[in-house]
Order: sequence, then structure tokens, then C-alpha cells
Amino acid sequence: MHPFSFETAGRILFGRGVLRDAHVQVAEFGSRILLVRGGSVPQADTLASELTGFGCKLRQHRSIGEPTVGAVEAAVSAGRAHDATAVVAIGGGSVIDLGKAAAALIPGPGDVMDHLEGVGGGIPLEQSPLPFVAIPSTAGTGAEVTKNAVIGVPEAGRKVSLRDARMLANLAIVDPGLTDGAPRDLTLAAGLDAITQLIEPYLSSRATPMTDALCQQATPMGLAALMRLMEGEDAGARDRMAYASLMGGLALANAGLGAVHGLAGVIGGRFDAPHGALCGRLLPPVLTENRRALALAGLDLGRLDRVDAWLADALGVTRDTAVDALAQRLDDLGLPRLGGWLGDDPDLDAVARDAAGSSSMKANPVALPPDALARILDAAL
Repeated sequence: MHPFSFETAGRILFGRGVLRDAHVQVAEFGSRILLVRGGSVPQADTLASELTGFGCKLRQHRSIGEPTVGAVEAAVSAGRAHDATAVVAIGGGSVIDLGKAAAALIPGPGDVMDHLEGVGGGIPLEQSPLPFVAIPSTAGTGAEVTKNAVIGVPEAGRKVSLRDARMLANLAIVDPGLTDGAPRDLTLAAGLDAITQLIEPYLSSRATPMTDALCQQATPMGLAALMRLMEGEDAGARDRMAYASLMGGLALANAGLGAVHGLAGVIGGRFDAPHGALCGRLLPPVLTENRRALALAGLDLGRLDRVDAWLADALGVTRDTAVDALAQRLDDLGLPRLGGWLGDDPDLDAVARDAAGSSSMKANPVALPPDALARILDAAL
């Protein structure tokens, strides 16, 4: 067995109702709290009130949309002005990424671009981040247990990572109750992100026995839960979807991703398209092209066969039709195709070229040539 490592949050609390004592847990990290939040999580108001009542000095900072360099700069300025001793983020993956980036950069002297991969300086953090607590309100990104924050750089048309092992949350509080009643389209997009973040680490060239164990259990569970939630609200399915999302975050942080995320990161940066929906649309053609490339190279197809079997069970089809059935089910559920975001004449060659050099692409189970990337994009349009 090859050596491997496994990194995650300092502590994880999972389960329906675990948020009720969050203010006590947060106060352990200091009394001056920067609370990063979105605008639609009512539990954030309750948490803010409980923290204040517990004696914490609180400054709230609103997150709007996916984080950009400018949004990170504003959050960092807010934290420094408050003399924050810890950062708490409650909301979707974008909120958590913004809070994670703020916690990383508040103590240091540099600016955001100094540390970004790809389009920035890529300089390691000079000082350790502030203590960080992540509380997700969606079941999708797994950002509460990852060591990077995805930041948009509009002038470069890219989404890139601020990354450091010390950015792992000190505490991740995953209460599935926060996801109850989420709109169907948000549930679908977030769920597809979670499923992709289980499948890609399982297929990854960096997969380990521990990440395999997580993915083998959580992928079929998450697929079944997502299909159930497309039929109607179900608290048990919400719980299982939140668990699958958490496992996906653990897996991707330790085994990497693949071509779906390599392409989605570039498309999202260039065209401001929603990440989860992109992942869903790209997953079927990426699975097809990975199978083609692995077969041509004479490599083992066993992992892809197991993924197809998981899809087949969830969709009620045969294994050999599972990937096509997934694409059709997404059509039936009303998930937009890429053409709705890319416009009439997108520069797909540039997308493929940028994606080929992305960090996510490096963990794909097999190198995909330019013509394969072109077929993926064409199939998803």
C-alpha cells in the first residue's frame, strides 16, 4: 500500500441540531468575531444574537455572490478594522470561501493577489490564519473541510485558489437542518457539485484507501438522496445529502478533482456561470471521454464501471446506459445547458487551453487531449 496523508478540519460536528450550541463553540476562539454571512440564512440572525448575548463583540459582513478579489479585500479590511480574533462564516460555499480567505489574510501584510495561484504571486502565507469556523447552509461544496478558497479574478476571466493547509477550518459545524426547504434548483445544482466531488476524487490519480472508503459509501447515498429531493422535501434525504457533501469535501481535499472542475473553473470565471450547474452538465461527457482515453491507453476501467453502476442504481437504468441517462435526467429536471451561459460564439479553444493547465486537471485519471476537451464542451452545449 502506498503511503498517504489525510488532512481535514480540526473538529467536525455533524447532525441535525448541532448548530444550537455554536455560539459556545465559537467563543472558545476569542471574543472579537467577524461573522461573514449571506443574506438568506435566518439561522445567521440567531447565531449573531447568541454570540452577542454570550459576550462576544461582533461585526457582521455580508457576502454577495461568488467571492472576487475585491470582495475578499473588503472582508479583510472589515476584519482588520474590527481587530477580529476569529472568523465565522455561515452560508453557502461562496460565503464559506470568503470567510476562509478573510481568516487567512487578515493577519498578514500582503494583499490578495500576492497569494493567488495561477494569476497572482502564489506566495505562501507569511502568518498563520485566524481561527476559522465554517457553517454550511447548502449541501454541495464541502468547503467547510477544504484548504482552499476559490476566488474570482474578473480582469483575468478566471477563478483560482488561495490555498494553504493552515486554511483548514478549526471547526466545521454541519447541521443538515440549515438546508431544509432550499429551492429545488439550488438543491439540484448544489447536489450535483457534491456528487461530482465524490466521483472525481474516486477516479483521481491521487485517490487513497481513505478517500476511496468515503466515496464508495457516500456516492450512492448522495445520488439516491438527490433523486429523492427532486421529488419533494424529505428531512432524511436532506441529512444524507449533507453527509455526502461533507464526505466529498473530505475526499477532494485529499485526493484532488479532475476534468469536470478543471473546465468548470475556467467557464465560471469567463462567463459567470453557476458552479454546481456547470459540474452537472460537464460530468456525463467527462465520464465518457475518460472511459475512451483509459481504454485507448489500455488502463483499468474498473473504477469507471463502479461509477456507472452507482448511477444506474440511482436512475433505474442499466449500467451501459447510465451516463447517457444522467444527461437526459438533467434535461428532464430543467438544468440549463452550457449554451445558455456561453452565448452564441464562445471561444471554446481558449476554454480548453486554460482548463488543460488548471490544478484540478492534474488529478484526472488520464490526460485528456485537446480534441477530447472539445468533445466534452460540445456535448454540454
